[in-house]
Amino acid sequence: MLLRKKHRLSLFAAAFASWLSINSAYVSAEDRVFDVVAPFEIGGLDPAISGFIFQRMQITETLLEADEKGQPIPALAEKWSVSDDGKRWTLTIRQGVKFHDGSDLTAAAAAHSLNVSRSSAGMLRNAKIESISAQGNDVVITLAEPFKPLTALLAHSSTNILAPAAYDADDKVQKIIGTGPYQVTLLEPPQRLAAQRFDGYWGEKPSIEKTTYLGAGRGETRSLMAESGGAELVFQLDPPSIARLKRAKDVNVLIGAVPRVVMLAANAGSGATAPVEVRKALSLAIQREGIAAAVLRAPGTGATQMFAENVAAWHDPSLPALAYDPQASRELLRAQGWIPGADGIVEKDGERLRLKLITYSDRPELPLIATALQAQLREVGVEVEVAVENASAIPAAHNDGTLQLALYGRNYALVPDPLVTLLADFGNGGAEWGPLGWNNPQFGETMTALLAADDPAEQQRLRNKIVALVQEDLPLIPIAWYRQSIAVSNKVEGAAIDPFERTFGLSTMRWAE
Repeated sequence: MLLRKKHRLSLFAAAFASWLSINSAYVSAEDRVFDVVAPFEIGGLDPAISGFIFQRMQITETLLEADEKGQPIPALAEKWSVSDDGKRWTLTIRQGVKFHDGSDLTAAAAAHSLNVSRSSAGMLRNAKIESISAQGNDVVITLAEPFKPLTALLAHSSTNILAPAAYDADDKVQKIIGTGPYQVTLLEPPQRLAAQRFDGYWGEKPSIEKTTYLGAGRGETRSLMAESGGAELVFQLDPPSIARLKRAKDVNVLIGAVPRVVMLAANAGSGATAPVEVRKALSLAIQREGIAAAVLRAPGTGATQMFAENVAAWHDPSLPALAYDPQASRELLRAQGWIPGADGIVEKDGERLRLKLITYSDRPELPLIATALQAQLREVGVEVEVAVENASAIPAAHNDGTLQLALYGRNYALVPDPLVTLLADFGNGGAEWGPLGWNNPQFGETMTALLAADDPAEQQRLRNKIVALVQEDLPLIPIAWYRQSIAVSNKVEGAAIDPFERTFGLSTMRWAE
């Protein structure tokens, strides 16, 4: 116990020293700095890699934004229109907007940023874009075929609009020069940045003047920083720490539903989990509500289908719920030739049903859920080896085809319309954070039909069908619906959880008097 306590203290000391080193260069006794700690590293300057951090810190902005229901609203583009054939989009750039270097936001600058994004791994690749150009004060996007969710793509962080001076001659990002209410004063990837209020901001000026960001991967470290006063806002708390922080006198804990789902991906293309009956057996062995209550400390969040009620357009209340029935699970396995051995683990043709489950610790609840799944699946005769690795191990195993099981949290509002993320995840048999080896012609046809549908009732019918097809074949097995948690110092007021996780809310908070 003493060694564990010393280890925790050393982790906190390292994190606190890192935080202190950001501030010591410029914080005087009378200054107040709003410090943010989150699990995400700054992987680079390219918006396709770390744009979400700059967006959440309100340093960069996009042409469009999203309201609390995910519907598009104006941002750097004050209005937009679409041609009758759906192939020509015209976005009018807001006048009077300045970049942080004092240069003007123009349609040419915005078009340049979008073209750079289009040529990289950003979300714009999901639309078949023929050209992006500036025509007067308008950005004109020409598509090879209609793509109704383009508004959602133009709100994604990979389409952050940067000043021309942010790029080198090869269009590589060298500086983060955005238009947001905060501008960068220090940037030290992969962990740290500092920013201050941009007095030339086009919108409402924030009350908080200075802020910092620290990427701290360990949930325990972040929680200790919240408890000690080492940060004003700590994003994403590990479940064991939430109850402790709720008792802390100087911290407020906020919890809110977000469109993120804890998923168990099973290889649907090869290996023991290729037959749908085996995937259904795995699903029937999972006590989701037990995991939600005991591990996540969030009763009621066990996933009965892919999307929770807070994603109303994609939640079908009439869909039969995912069930817990270990006896039915054993019967399905037996029907597939998996017979219990002497120690209870099922065997087939002399081979034990042993699966490797990859997960990662960036989200501290995932290893805990993996351990619970390991125990539950063993009850029906499935042996699971849990491997806690870097998050990159999952796409690596997906790409080389060795993935058997993977546990991760997937945000289906990476862009405000979940359809775009589903298109990316499920296309061509499944992408890195989608299913592996699953091809259902009906699914592809239904997605195509949804993209073309205009009638709201027909759109809803098609969304329900998509969710039902996933539930029937289970290429991804939903485990739990996610609730985001943050710890906020009582020295500030106005904190809230953004349901689409697009901002930490710096500009709407203020120091408590």
